Amino acid sequence: MAGDFGWSGVAGQAGTGAGRVSFKAACPDCRARFELAAGALRLAIGGSRRTTFYSFTCPECGAAVRKPAGERIVELLTGGGVSTLRSI
Repeated sequence: MAGDFGWSGVAGQAGTGAGRVSFKAACPDCRARFELAAGALRLAIGGSRRTTFYSFTCPECGAAVRKPAGERIVELLTGGGVSTLRSI
């Protein structure tokens, strides 16, 4: 269950060993690359493309990162157990 979403933000589902799901991510501020557990990401699903996004805090520099989430990213993140907020 792997995907590739580009160089910044979530870059794909890295692993599912022993029930653990992690996602490859990158920080646009410090350009660090790392893996995040599902619990380190948040997904907000809104009524439009502009209000549907995922976010995380960079473990290297502490920057708050927010990226748009298309259908495929929403599918992978929700399937991987990422906490989801739906707005009406």
